[in-house]
Amino acid sequence: MTNVFSHTDVDAVIARINALTPDTRPQWGKMNAAQMLAHCNVTYEMAYENIHKKPNAVVRLILKLFVKEGVVGAKPYPRNSPTAPQFRMTTEKNFEAEKARLIAYLRRTADLGAQHFEGRESLSFGTLSSAEWNTMFGKHLDHHLQQFGV
Repeated sequence: MTNVFSHTDVDAVIARINALTPDTRPQWGKMNAAQMLAHCNVTYEMAYENIHKKPNAVVRLILKLFVKEGVVGAKPYPRNSPTAPQFRMTTEKNFEAEKARLIAYLRRTADLGAQHFEGRESLSFGTLSSAEWNTMFGKHLDHHLQQFGV
C-alpha cells in the first residue's frame, strides 16, 4: 500500500495522476476524470479545510461502528460501492484545478508526515492513528486511480 507520508510514494502517485487527461474514461462508475479528482479532494478537505459539517453524535457512532473499518482497514473498496453525500459529484468540475488541488494536498500530507496525523480526529470516525489516516488517504485514492486505469 502507498505510504502517503513518503515523498517517494507520493511522487509515484502524482505520476499516476499526471497520466490522466480530461478525456480518460473510467473502467466502472459514473464520474468523469475531473469529477473523480474533485471526489478524491473531499477526503483532504475534511482533514484540512473547515468546509464540511461534522456529523452529529448519532451519525458518528453509526459511522464508527459500521463504516470505519471499511474505510481505514486493509480490504480494498469494491467497485461501485456507495459513497457519502458530500463525496457525490453531480456537476462539472475543472480538471486542471482539481488535479492541482489534489497534488497540493498530497504534497502537504507528505510534508507534514505521519506524526502530524497520529491521534488526530477525523470528522467522521473520531481519533485515528497515523496508520489509519494513511490507509484512508491511500486506499481511497488508489481505488479511483485504478478506476481510471492509471
